Amino acid sequence: MTFKHTVTTHEVGMIRIYMKPRDNAREARLKTFFNAKPLYRQLVEQAKAAGIMNAVAHHTHYGYSNHGRIQDEGVEIGNPDLTMCVELIGPRDQLETFCRTHGDLLRTKVIIYKHLEHWRIAADEVEAREIAPTVSTKPVG
Repeated sequence: MTFKHTVTTHEVGMIRIYMKPRDNAREARLKTFFNAKPLYRQLVEQAKAAGIMNAVAHHTHYGYSNHGRIQDEGVEIGNPDLTMCVELIGPRDQLETFCRTHGDLLRTKVIIYKHLEHWRIAADEVEAREIAPTVSTKPVG
């Protein structure tokens, strides 16, 4: 069977950073602290600025993190203690650099690394070549 597309693979990694939705970056000034964005938003924005391929924040519905209590989503009101996950995908060295750069924000968080493959799909290209006639090196005669 012939296919119209090819698949190429490239090694990448993924880290998942677990936190509470209300976690903020610790700021020195009180005014800045109260106006700070949630940590999960800051991490996604900083990942974008660092050139990381993919960054997503996920809300969970039920679970626990860092040996804490099991939490679930409330029926009428959301649970501010329910774990969130920020997922970053990129080359391992880039993810390690990100964690080192933002170590003060990540120091108390559960961070999991996983090896992945990034697949790229491309249309097959037909390569046109001019076929030169074979030239004989034998003497004529």
